[in-house]
Amino acid sequence: MAQTTKAEHAQGSPTDPHVTTVAFQGELGAFGDEAVRDYFGTQLQVNAEPVPYRAFGDVFHAVAAGEVDYGLVPVENSQAGSINDVYDLLRQHDLFVIGEIGHPVNHCLLALPGQQISDIKRVISHPQALAQSDVFLRELGAEIVATYDTAGSAKMVREEQLVGVAAVASAGAGELYQLDILARGIQTIKDNYTRFIALGREPAPRREGQAKTMLVMATAHQPGSLNKCLAFLAENQINLLKLESRPSRQRAWEYVFYLDFEGHRDDPHVRKALANLAAHTTFCKVLGSFVRSI
Repeated sequence: MAQTTKAEHAQGSPTDPHVTTVAFQGELGAFGDEAVRDYFGTQLQVNAEPVPYRAFGDVFHAVAAGEVDYGLVPVENSQAGSINDVYDLLRQHDLFVIGEIGHPVNHCLLALPGQQISDIKRVISHPQALAQSDVFLRELGAEIVATYDTAGSAKMVREEQLVGVAAVASAGAGELYQLDILARGIQTIKDNYTRFIALGREPAPRREGQAKTMLVMATAHQPGSLNKCLAFLAENQINLLKLESRPSRQRAWEYVFYLDFEGHRDDPHVRKALANLAAHTTFCKVLGSFVRSI
C-alpha cells in the first residue's frame, strides 16, 4: 500500500464530507493508527480516517498545508522518554496542540506463518519499539535492525516474505498483515504507554475538565535566567508537569525549553504568569491549552 500524501484528504473524504482525516506517522496498523482511532473516534466521537505518512515531519507538513484536518504524533514514552524530533518540529511549525492521549503500547514479536522463535535470526522495528523491548531482544540473541515504523516492519516481513526475520509491532499489525504472533507483551516495562498529542491549525476551544498548557521558550544565556522564569509559575500557584530542553540550533550550547503545566492560557493566574514570562524571555510561544488527560 502506497502511503498517502495527497491533498485530496483535506477537510474530509471526497465521498463523505463528515469524515475527519487525521495524519499519523507509520503504516496502517501502527500504534499511531490505533491512537488516532482511540482519541478522535472513541473520545471525541468523530468519524476519523487515519492517514499514514512516512515521517513525523510529513505529518506536520500535511496538517499545516491542509492536506488533512488534524495530526497525531507521539511526544514521549513512559519507558523510553521524550521523542526529540517531535519537540523540534513543534517549534518549527505554526501549529497548535489541541489535545493528548496516553495510549497503551503492547509489543509483539511477529513472523511469517510457520516460523518458530528458534528460526528468528533478525528483528526489525522502529528504534523506540526496539528500545522498549530491549531485555527480551537481548535474550533472543538475534540481530537487531532499526526501521522507520513498527507496522511498516510487519508489512515488510509479509510483502518481502522474510524468512528468519521477525518484526516488533502490535497484535493489530500482525492481524492486518497476516503474521503469526511468536510472543506477546515483550516490552520490558509491562505498564508501557506512549503520550500522543493532537495537532491542529487553530487553537482548541475551551472544554470542561482540568486543563494543561504546553509552552516553548528561550531564556537569556546568563546565570539564573531559567530559575527566574520557573519562579513565575510558582508565584502564581501553577504546577509544572514537565520541563524539556532541546538545542536552540542557533548557537552551540544554547537551549530552548518546553514546559507542560496545569491550567489554561485564559485562566487569570496563567495569563499573569505568561505576561511575566514574555517580559523575561528572548522567545516565548504557547503551543496550546487543552483538556488534560495525563
